[in-house]
Amino acid sequence: MNLAYIPSPAAGEIHLGPLPLRGYALCIIIGVFVAVWYGNKRWIARGGKPGTVADIAVWAVPFGLVGGRLYHVITDYQLYFSEGKNWVDAFKIWEGGLGIWGAVALGAVGAWIGCRRRGIPLPAWADAMAPALVIAQAIGRWGNWFNQELYGRATDLPWALKITKGEESGLYHPTFLYESLWCLGVAAVIVWADRRFKLGHGRVFGLYVALYCVGRGWVEYLRVDDAHHILGLRLNVWTAIFGFILAVVYLVLSARLRPGREEIVEPDREGAQTAAEAVADADADASGEADKAEGGALLTKAKKDAKLEGAKPEDAKDK
Repeated sequence: MNLAYIPSPAAGEIHLGPLPLRGYALCIIIGVFVAVWYGNKRWIARGGKPGTVADIAVWAVPFGLVGGRLYHVITDYQLYFSEGKNWVDAFKIWEGGLGIWGAVALGAVGAWIGCRRRGIPLPAWADAMAPALVIAQAIGRWGNWFNQELYGRATDLPWALKITKGEESGLYHPTFLYESLWCLGVAAVIVWADRRFKLGHGRVFGLYVALYCVGRGWVEYLRVDDAHHILGLRLNVWTAIFGFILAVVYLVLSARLRPGREEIVEPDREGAQTAAEAVADADADASGEADKAEGGALLTKAKKDAKLEGAKPEDAKDK
């Protein structure tokens, strides 16, 4: 008998006075708040304005939740649409079931809309948010602990997770904990790399995707929950491989085409000019002065010609 293990909560709900709150939902909410707070600090440090991250999050978070749920329902459709299942359960997001792949993909669409409205580049915003997002993932994974779900194979290790759900009762690898710790490690690495190499143009986000995919592939290998398989591998393993390859390709191409970091991530539209705007205004002023000088020279020449021909200076002005 294993005397050391991680216990599971007796219930998946936390009661805030008379208000019951699902532990899974609480973890997601805390993760979102932490991501906005830390992302805002990083955005300001990179030259952005306070409040911009929250404004864009208003678009990114709902899109991300919808995308995460869609990915889960589509890839595990048998849980909701097979015989004996109730399709209404597909909308019960508080009971768990968010696919990070769909959350990131559709969340990026929402972020793009928000960035367009603010007139800022999406890659710069994504770089500021990357460590904040992966920390939010680390927090959100504890929702699986509350729901006693997505654990790994049976084990007798001292840190085994004790599951107390009917026939599934036993000790298993706490894959939620493994992924949470991996996410915190990824956050530390990409913050260090960003400071060390001055990454920009989406490369911090690309590094986050690549590193997360490596850890997620390993975690998926340990999990024993039902999943679709392709060529002997779980679907999410293939997704991790595909995401890793795309991230690495982006990192290489971006480093060659756009080295360095953005000098301006959020132009001040209310007063201060961007460098490009200042140059354009300077060119316009120089062009105007040149036109005035050219016009004055032509008028002086016309007056001289009029004198030579015996005409009055006023006549020359009319020319």
